[in-house]
Amino acid sequence: MDLGKSLNQTTDPIIGAAVRVHAALGPGLLESAYEACLECELAQAGLRVDRQLPLPIVYREVRLDCGYRLDLLVEQKVVVEVKSVREIAPIREAQVLSYLRLSRCKVGLLLNFDVLRLKDGIRRFVNEFPDPLRSLRFVLLQRRFHELV
Repeated sequence: MDLGKSLNQTTDPIIGAAVRVHAALGPGLLESAYEACLECELAQAGLRVDRQLPLPIVYREVRLDCGYRLDLLVEQKVVVEVKSVREIAPIREAQVLSYLRLSRCKVGLLLNFDVLRLKDGIRRFVNEFPDPLRSLRFVLLQRRFHELV
């Protein structure tokens, strides 16, 4: 199975649940309301969901609780960050990427419920996704190195 198909199978049920929550509640509520309803919807779908899961930082082999929490962790592999804001700031995207790195999860969803159509508020992030440009850069650097030697 290719990576894209696997990622879709992982995130599609979560996105479907989020769409149902948004259809029922609409925009304009607090993040905590959407988070609780999404947790309920996912659990009813038979998915394992952890809510407000502490996310420690390991610094110099010392585990530190710095107050970071995952809004939702689904099936112990998908980080879900719930927002209800007019516009997603770039720092929120960086936050999801940091949570992916710290949790060692591969996939994260940033769901913004303060939109008219939820599809406009969904962003998916993939940690350690193969980057063809980075691979190409590596090959070019390798060639250049060998030309100099």
